[in-house]
Amino acid sequence: MLFASSSSVYGANEKLPFSEADPVDRPVSVYAMTKKAGEELCFTFHHLYDVDVVALRFFTVYGPRGRPEMAIHKFAHLMTSGEPIPVFGEGRMQRDFTFIEDIVDGCVAAIERLIARDGTYEIFNLAGGRTVALDDMITLLERCLGVTATRRLLPMQPGDIRRAAGDITRAREHLGYDPRVDIETGIARFVAWYRSEILTLPPERRAAVFVS
Repeated sequence: MLFASSSSVYGANEKLPFSEADPVDRPVSVYAMTKKAGEELCFTFHHLYDVDVVALRFFTVYGPRGRPEMAIHKFAHLMTSGEPIPVFGEGRMQRDFTFIEDIVDGCVAAIERLIARDGTYEIFNLAGGRTVALDDMITLLERCLGVTATRRLLPMQPGDIRRAAGDITRAREHLGYDPRVDIETGIARFVAWYRSEILTLPPERRAAVFVS
């Protein structure tokens, strides 16, 4: 079994970058708690029923076809609609943005490892290898979209964390994981997809994409 976990399990851990060996016993959001519970369920089934498991802790996945409520997609929609974007943590939060193709490469490598090994329960970080401030990401999005964002600066949300960075040493060693798409390239590729697949939709259909 391949389990999609999340970097959120690290909670408000001050030690950076986050390592798979770090404690994850204090999740600060319900989402993080569910991912931690998922990892523990996986271990229990591995222990009781010999189910082989690799759990992958994803770090801020983005790219074409991404979920519309996630920040980059949501910001692009608001910016191209002339609406302000909500910027929590006043733009100073830092994230380890990871392009979807790098995530897929990591998933394929993990599946191959599961096929090749027996008795496996392992956890790996899949991250982009570089932390980027939220405000810097917005600046890249502005540049690629050719529009200026109206930032509505807001405090941190409950359950959010200020900084996240993933140590990918284990994934490099055991999965051959090597993220190739930097944030500049990834944002440009997202915007190219957004222009061709979303901005070309009739206004009512484009708006419907973002109805929660």
